[in-house]
Amino acid sequence: MVVEWGDDVKAVSEDEAMVLVNHQATGDVCTLMMCLQDKGTVVRRMMWLMDHIFKYTNFGIVSLIHGDFFIRQGRAHRDQQLVLLKEHLEKYYRSRNRKWIVLFPEGGFLRKRRETSQAFAKKNNLPFLKHVTLPRLGATQVILKTLVAPQENGNPTGRDAVIKESKSKGLQWVIDTTIAYPKGEPIDIQTWILGYRQPTVTHVHYRIFPVKDVPAEPEALAHWLYQRFIEKEDLLTHFYETGAFPPLQGQTKAISREMTLSNLWLVGIQSLAFLSGGMWYCIFQYFYHCLF
Repeated sequence: MVVEWGDDVKAVSEDEAMVLVNHQATGDVCTLMMCLQDKGTVVRRMMWLMDHIFKYTNFGIVSLIHGDFFIRQGRAHRDQQLVLLKEHLEKYYRSRNRKWIVLFPEGGFLRKRRETSQAFAKKNNLPFLKHVTLPRLGATQVILKTLVAPQENGNPTGRDAVIKESKSKGLQWVIDTTIAYPKGEPIDIQTWILGYRQPTVTHVHYRIFPVKDVPAEPEALAHWLYQRFIEKEDLLTHFYETGAFPPLQGQTKAISREMTLSNLWLVGIQSLAFLSGGMWYCIFQYFYHCLF
C-alpha cells in the first residue's frame, strides 16, 4: 500500500509537468507507477529518464517502444548524453503527446552516491545530507530549456523548437516528489515481484511549484534545485523520527491519503512481470549457449 501526502497532484494531471524524485532503489519506479494509476491519463502519457542499464532488463524493450530515454552516467558521457536528451525530447515528447516527464536528479541510488555527495558538499560548503544526495543540474536544465514555453520564466531563447510544433502551453508545473520507506529500508523490483518481504506501507510526498517560479539562469537554477533536496532531507528526517510527514505551510495537521489498487490489477501486473522475466531468461540462455 502507498500513502500519499502533501499537494494533490490530481489537480494538475492534465497539465504538463516535470516530476523530480529522490532515488533509493529500483522499486521507486514501481511505487510511482502505482501512485499514478488513479491520476487520469498521466500513466500512459509520461516519459521516463532512467539509467541505461535498464535498457537490458526485461522491461527495457517496453521502455524503448514507449519512447523513454536511457541516460549513461559518468563525467565522460555527460555532455554527449545531454545533447542526445535534447534531441530525444524534440523528436518524441510532443509527437507522442507526452504530459509528464519523470527524472531522478541525484543521478543514482542513495547508497551509491551518498559518500561522494557528502564529500562534494564539504568541499563546497553545502549542507551535509544523509537521506538524499545533492542533485545534478544537467538533465533538469535541458528539460526546462526544451519544454518550457519562453514566457514562463523569462528566458526567450532555446525553447521554441518543440513548443511551436504543437498547441501545447509547455511545462506548467514542477512536482517535487519524495519517497519514504519505513526505517529507511527501500524496496527493489525483485521484492515487488517475488513478495519475499513482509507487507509494508510506502509513503510519497508531493509539492507542486509553478514552472514560472523556477529560475532559468544556471546558477540560480542550481540553487533552487539544491533547496528542493535540502527540503527533502528535512521531510525524510521528520518522517523517520515520527512516522509521518510534516503538515504543509498553512496547515495545522498533515493530511494523508491511502492509495490502493484492485487485487485483479495487481495480479495482472505481477503475472506480466513473471512472464516477461521468464521470457528474458530464456532468451539469455539461448544466446549464451549459442555463443559459448
